[in-house]
Amino acid sequence: MSKKSVDKLLIFALGGVGEIGKNMYVIQYANDIVVVDSGLKFPEEDMLGIDIVIPDISYLIENRDKVRGILLTHGHEDHIGGLPYVLRQLNVPIFGTKLTLGLVEAKLKEAGLLGETKRVLINAESVLHMGTITATFFKTNHSIPDSVGICLDTPEGAVVHTGDFKFDQTPVNDQYADLHRMAEIGKKGVLALLSDSTNAERPGFTGSEKSVGVELEEVFRRSKQRVVVATFASNVHRVQQVIDAAEATRRKVAVIGRSMVNVVTIASELGYLRIPDGMLIEPEEVNRMAADRVVILSTGSQGEPMSALTRMARSTHRKVDILPGDTVIIAATPIPGNEKYVGRTVDELFRLGAHVIYGPGSVSGVHVSGHGSQEELKLMLNLMRPRYFIPIHGEYRMLRLHGQLAEKVGIDREDIFIIDIGETVEIENGVARKGSRVSSGNVLIDGLGVGDVGNIVLRDRKLLSQDGILVVVVTLSKQDGTILSGPDIISRGFVYVRESEGLLEEANRIVTSTLTRLMSENVNEWASLKTHVKDALGRFLYEQTRRRPMILPIIMEV
Repeated sequence: MSKKSVDKLLIFALGGVGEIGKNMYVIQYANDIVVVDSGLKFPEEDMLGIDIVIPDISYLIENRDKVRGILLTHGHEDHIGGLPYVLRQLNVPIFGTKLTLGLVEAKLKEAGLLGETKRVLINAESVLHMGTITATFFKTNHSIPDSVGICLDTPEGAVVHTGDFKFDQTPVNDQYADLHRMAEIGKKGVLALLSDSTNAERPGFTGSEKSVGVELEEVFRRSKQRVVVATFASNVHRVQQVIDAAEATRRKVAVIGRSMVNVVTIASELGYLRIPDGMLIEPEEVNRMAADRVVILSTGSQGEPMSALTRMARSTHRKVDILPGDTVIIAATPIPGNEKYVGRTVDELFRLGAHVIYGPGSVSGVHVSGHGSQEELKLMLNLMRPRYFIPIHGEYRMLRLHGQLAEKVGIDREDIFIIDIGETVEIENGVARKGSRVSSGNVLIDGLGVGDVGNIVLRDRKLLSQDGILVVVVTLSKQDGTILSGPDIISRGFVYVRESEGLLEEANRIVTSTLTRLMSENVNEWASLKTHVKDALGRFLYEQTRRRPMILPIIMEV
């Protein structure tokens, strides 16, 4: 969809539907565009060498004069992590609660964007006029403080984006979800509801975060040696409960892992963490203290290769070793795709003699989700009573199941829109339908490169990882086309040269005969020479090895 004005309501996602992560939703009416969240996701297994993935925002760049700002629901990476990359191309105001902006500012400072980015502090009472769209907010519960849902009033009607939410009746920080405000919004009338689907597969209600604190304290009391707790750095409620349990059991806390140190520092400075004086110790002090007086708070709950817990499990951490008898608590559920990394880390911890507590919260007791289960999703639907429903946040099966839950509470099937990234829902005169697509997709970040690695580069990396590379270097005479030196064949990741001399000698002979034949036929274009060498060598190597290495001919003329 190109740059144009539309006097109808458009709702679409540039990230965050049919997948976990990189959430970004767009609500547009006429010449006004409001963006909700700007997240990232971590690469899948086939994205070799890629660091992170962000949404393609080419539609927003084409319509930059219409973008009124980016509203942030909370401070998790999959909702704010893309901002340093997006704001370089689209310098618009960002709006967030106190803790959310605190976490964002640390990212922008690191990216050198803090001074040029307009940041607006909001709370649950704020009202923002963004052209024809008015934004208001309501408190929600999640695994990070200061999370909010958003109500966007448009000339067509109200669009509600829940953000990530659960209904925790006993929240750790006593910040209750504002059910009265949600009911008021529903009573006024909701045209479209965009609601979190992450736990649509789980029946019942999600447990209270407070139950985790009770279990942590019990584990701390039972443990005769050191306790290591790995959790998401941004789960500030969980961090607070670790600190509370340590205080109750007279232990000191060492914080390890860059992201954990950053979040603890920011959250405590802003008043979201209560840390008693003298509670925190440096990692260097861990080995000097009695083992039953130490708690190590660490990153690495997802088995990330370079995280603090993984390095401790491999005995490669510079400051802390896991000792036999230590207790390690993995207070998180693996993100889909990370199960094998977590399993590998757990195995290595067992090898070191640690007692490891891991697994789903219902089994281990040391983790509950930050997302509402089926009964909470139904409650949100009943509070809002939307005319149209768009499930968001989650894999496709979760969106589909959330749609089925909506049917159970009385929403007609034809009024439920399960959309893919880039698909639009158009609402005009109160009538919704699937609209045309907008440009969308993934932008891959590799080091400092943004979007310069695409499918072709990934295909080459995959090929290199599977069968390796063979480089063929030949020098030809400019005068008569004869071979002056070579062919020299260099193998990397294909075969071990010392054990494959016969194979490479035959490959050398095939390259020589192919070039000789081509020169005798007056074929001297480099592209043609390279193609014939690759084809002849590729056929031979496949016949001999059933492998297809990448063949890279380098032909020079002297």
